[in-house]
Amino acid sequence: MSGHNKWSTIKRKKGAIDAKRSKMFSKLIKDITIAVKERWSRSRWKSTFTFSDCKCQRRVSMPKDNIQRAISKGADKDAASFQETTYEGYAPNGIAIFIECTTDNLQRTVSNIRSYFNKYGGNLGTNGSLSFLFDRKGVFIIPKGTIDPDEFEMEIIDAGAEDISLEDDTFTVTTAMEDFGSMMRKLEELKIEPESASLQRIPKETTKLDLEASKKVIKLIDFFEEDDDVQNVYHNMEITDELMDALNQ
Repeated sequence: MSGHNKWSTIKRKKGAIDAKRSKMFSKLIKDITIAVKERWSRSRWKSTFTFSDCKCQRRVSMPKDNIQRAISKGADKDAASFQETTYEGYAPNGIAIFIECTTDNLQRTVSNIRSYFNKYGGNLGTNGSLSFLFDRKGVFIIPKGTIDPDEFEMEIIDAGAEDISLEDDTFTVTTAMEDFGSMMRKLEELKIEPESASLQRIPKETTKLDLEASKKVIKLIDFFEEDDDVQNVYHNMEITDELMDALNQ
């Protein structure tokens, strides 16, 4: 988990939120639209709207009107149909990359993903070839605020918390995928609103590279994340303190 937590920290500290705001809006609107179209389970539905109402408005100032339009679009049977798809491949030096996308044009998306891999010396693999390297986990980011850490830990362990860490006044809580809904209910019961709550793919093991090789992989990851069709990018590269320092300069 340490590598995953460090990568989350890097993305917060890199602070490019304002510059990427429109792209974040586009990705979130797709997420909401799909939630409405497919009438997902309450746990998935709640995850989507926690992310939209809390994270979007507080961190990227996404207007409620935008959210409402996405809901209306999802309810429109004649609107473009988005679908979720995943891609797997290797970055240079054997780093596994798992990409989650939401798209209304599969041909465009796979063409873009393949071109990014090729540009940075990686290669696109077949679906299912790398999924065994990752575990699907619920990940909750929770501001500490006035929460008592000891009491909080006791409460959420019963709801399925597998790992709890506190860094920079922020809790990161992980659960098994099947415990995602019960953790959401526990947080509601405690009247605690997470900054974000999502299902993520956590690497079972990480691979350590030297600084220059690591920076090349980060460039490829950034390239993927710039694509409007890409929702999430996961990898198994170890995020070292040296790399964190270099990226924060």
